[in-house]
Amino acid sequence: MNNTTCDLATKQCKPCEGGVPRLSSDQVAEFLQQLDGWQVQDKQISKTYAFKNYYQTMAFVNAVAWVSHREDHHPDMLVGYNQCVVTYTTHAIGGLSENDFICAAKIDTLFSV
Repeated sequence: MNNTTCDLATKQCKPCEGGVPRLSSDQVAEFLQQLDGWQVQDKQISKTYAFKNYYQTMAFVNAVAWVSHREDHHPDMLVGYNQCVVTYTTHAIGGLSENDFICAAKIDTLFSV
């Protein structure tokens, strides 16, 4: 993990009730470079995390839920036996915000422990 990812992971999400502009494609590309393995598609970012078994998958899902609650920014998650797809977007603005990238960095930090 590079230092910029660490910087993103130490930030806190800011409330976003709409009226905040979506990130431009250049801003998205810049933030995406700070993450590992996240993909952009249709105004959202997502990443698939792989695990050895269902127990590890569910432990990860619960950890993501805890981070999401603390940041008040919640992803969509598609959970399978040994994988979890995490997807972030900021629904209030219909696109990506810095909050999406902050949470993605925090989730990557969880996974690397």
